[in-house]
Amino acid sequence: MHNGKRLRAVVFDFDGTLARPALDFPLMKRRIAALAQEYLNTPEPGQTPALEWIEALAKNLDADQARSFRDRSHALIQDMEEEAASRTSLFEFVRPALRRLSSRGIAPAVITRNNRQAVATVFPDAKDYLSALLTREDVGAVKPDPTHLLAALQAVGVGPSEALMVGDHPSDVLTARRAGTFAGAVASGGTPMEELLRDGPDFFAPDVGELLRSLEKAGWV
Repeated sequence: MHNGKRLRAVVFDFDGTLARPALDFPLMKRRIAALAQEYLNTPEPGQTPALEWIEALAKNLDADQARSFRDRSHALIQDMEEEAASRTSLFEFVRPALRRLSSRGIAPAVITRNNRQAVATVFPDAKDYLSALLTREDVGAVKPDPTHLLAALQAVGVGPSEALMVGDHPSDVLTARRAGTFAGAVASGGTPMEELLRDGPDFFAPDVGELLRSLEKAGWV
């Protein structure tokens, strides 16, 4: 599959990819559902991610209720993110791997649906290792909307055809496909392997450290 070209940028998801997963997303959805019961008949948490579900529920409310529900829901999410950030850490291979990419002239970047303060808690020296970091506060639409990934690539001055998106969830593969980059999947976030492979990522490994070693051997980085 190698096309003879080297990658010029690798964009990573954060939680589960560079940082040990700590957020309880089912609990987050249950708490949002409990909050929504103050405004609506009992909603059932489905498969829609929390941020998108909040917007879907808010469409059923009048303007004042929608504003209140959004504000309270986002505050709930931020509290949960920051609590989770306080008890997790980067995988041990992350800093050496990012440094190795930079030394090879490849821009490492992160895009995440998480908030800026939570990321800073886990990765306080991110600016020393990353060419770009875009949290949900930095963009108008978060992944899997491709504009999140494309904004990171614009920040580092690299086109999609020379970039790789790496994440621990099928939505990261979807983000890559929508943006026109290569897609890499890692199993470090707990998503079952069959789910990660279902959408056919270009590269797959147990974790980012192993993935980058494989890319180095193949001449991609």
